[in-house]
Amino acid sequence: MAKRQSLKELQERLAQRLTAAKSEALTATWLAIEAGGRRYLLPLVQSGEIFPWSTVQAVPYTKSWYVGVANLRGGLHGVVDLADLVQGSVRRSARPAERITSESRLVSLHGALGLNAVLWIDRLLGLRNPGAFNAMGERPAEAPGYVTRVLVDAQGQDWQELDLQLLVSEPEFLAVAA
Repeated sequence: MAKRQSLKELQERLAQRLTAAKSEALTATWLAIEAGGRRYLLPLVQSGEIFPWSTVQAVPYTKSWYVGVANLRGGLHGVVDLADLVQGSVRRSARPAERITSESRLVSLHGALGLNAVLWIDRLLGLRNPGAFNAMGERPAEAPGYVTRVLVDAQGQDWQELDLQLLVSEPEFLAVAA
């Protein structure tokens, strides 16, 4: 009888842990990334697939943040240097080829946004949920409109939240010609 009770208790504990794990996974809201030494949050519902760095063909006469095009899973995607796009001239000190590391990634925009583009980031930092942040920071005055807010985590680090839907509707983002 004691064995049945122990087995039943074990099953109940496992069921509770599975339920808790499902609810935790559902609360992940953002993909946390780093680009140009700054931390960003990309909404998971607006983000697509994550690719390792790939060969990028340069496109002449484009803006500095438009790195070129890459063939990813048989489709051509425009490659945007997120750090250069958001930070502008602050980040232009190093040539793109010198900044590629083993942690460099390409994050595609969700297909629903209707744009074959990927964001070049320096590294992935995992998933984050709203519980990871305990305060709102001050949004920089020079921040573009698609930087919707700044969140502060328990370690006091600032994270800029990007709205990718606002980004793809920016006239500046859609006009890549220099």
